[in-house]
Amino acid sequence: MQITSEIEKRRTFGIISHPDAGKTTLTEKLLLFGGAIQSAGAVKSNKIKMHARSDWMEIEKQRGISVATSVMGFDYDGIKINLLDTPGHQDFAEDTYRTLTAVDSVIMVIDCVKGVEIQTEKLMEVCRMRNTPVICFINKLDREGRDPYELLDEIEEKLSIKVRPLSWPIGMGKGFKGVYSLFDSSLRLFKPSKSKLEEGLHITDLSDSRIDEAVGERDAEQLREDVELIEGVYPEFSVDDYLKGEVAPVFFGSAVNNFGVKELLDCFIRFAPKPRPRETDVRLIEPSEKDFSGFIFKIHANMDPNHRNRIAFVRVCSGKFERGQNYYHVRTDKKIRFSSATMFMAQDKEMVDEAWPGDIVGLYDTGNLKIGDTISQGEKGVFKGIPSFSPEIFKEVINKDAMKTKQLEKGLNQLMEEGVAQLFTYEIGSRKVVGTVGVLQFEVIQYRLKHEYGASCDFVSMNLYKACWIHSKDQKKLKEFVNSKYRHIARDKDGKLVFMAESKSWLTMVQDNFPEIEFHFTSEF
Repeated sequence: MQITSEIEKRRTFGIISHPDAGKTTLTEKLLLFGGAIQSAGAVKSNKIKMHARSDWMEIEKQRGISVATSVMGFDYDGIKINLLDTPGHQDFAEDTYRTLTAVDSVIMVIDCVKGVEIQTEKLMEVCRMRNTPVICFINKLDREGRDPYELLDEIEEKLSIKVRPLSWPIGMGKGFKGVYSLFDSSLRLFKPSKSKLEEGLHITDLSDSRIDEAVGERDAEQLREDVELIEGVYPEFSVDDYLKGEVAPVFFGSAVNNFGVKELLDCFIRFAPKPRPRETDVRLIEPSEKDFSGFIFKIHANMDPNHRNRIAFVRVCSGKFERGQNYYHVRTDKKIRFSSATMFMAQDKEMVDEAWPGDIVGLYDTGNLKIGDTISQGEKGVFKGIPSFSPEIFKEVINKDAMKTKQLEKGLNQLMEEGVAQLFTYEIGSRKVVGTVGVLQFEVIQYRLKHEYGASCDFVSMNLYKACWIHSKDQKKLKEFVNSKYRHIARDKDGKLVFMAESKSWLTMVQDNFPEIEFHFTSEF
């Protein structure tokens, strides 16, 4: 059956890390190995003007950071790989959380100099919520970093996951000689090259004298000791334990120099999970089911600055997606037809006629679709797990140009639909407040409003603690609460009622005084 074979050859994963660990650089090199690009760009360099392929927004190129998830597809060794490069910066964590709902596994990049950092720990918590399989890539071995054993212990301790090295470095920093693959017994010698791919040396026996010739007697002996220790201390790698999210295979390398990346990719396509079943509020959906279903985890406006368009990113969960077919939009209870469907290589995209479970499809949209929407062939179940979290920083929007009010409103609404931040509109006075998890998001919003919509605004800080979505089984009590706290009641972009709490102690007091009202810190309750 065609759907079974299509599922078997697909792998959909995200790359996550703390900022500056080399995540986008690793993405570049995976694309290079997959033949999707011919040479790799640099994320940020005064000398190299070619920017990283997955960072395509102008502000990303200027800052040298990823602020939006990029979707890329390529083929490698008969496997169709769908890769999602996520923002590393903590101010854009929500985009990463949403992206993790659309992948079947992740590769986590760790800087060998800095080790496990705070954002890595947060992202690991999100992976653990869904038992997402994790592969670790310890990067920047061409720099003087920490002891590999120490790094492995830190991963186990801070990320609460068992590890199993599947490759091992020979030296580090200036003495970095190469990487030995414990998975397929091959030795790859280190030759700094940012765009070329080097062939490895296949070794069937660690006593092979070619190792001594390649790296020197001392390093060869150290490698033999290390491998013996690893095989003795760590249990044999179990694919089942990895797929359950209980053990993380670890690879070492230098992404900027194409080093250790091939070992990572070769192992990934062999044991990373194929598309997995997905839960709806009605039942579990199997990928092999005949009828198409999928959900929207991201929306991006103005990907092409010459054409004002919105693209909704859909994760195909079951069946076969066909362009031009009528599909059921569960939230609006209407049929919807997509005459244009695309797949991506960063901002480059090509029209597609069909897609299978695991694929990420871009659908052109005029404003009908929202993050979290489910599209199906008629079934009414909604895919679970894409909530909005209560923001941590709140600022009121001040329009700087009354003549551009419409442009500002359109820009704000579209950016909020993308999930860049959250917009709350007070019931009294219609004041608009933007809530984010980090200050850098306000800069991105200002930049994009000006350059994509021609609108200018300022942000004025507000003394708010939390935005709480409110609900009650007793509609009369809910109405009484809203009337008594009308100065603090707003609505989110979907029209849901939100209580804007000014302090933790005041929120606690209000909760005690109104026991019939439920206060939620996420929009999905």
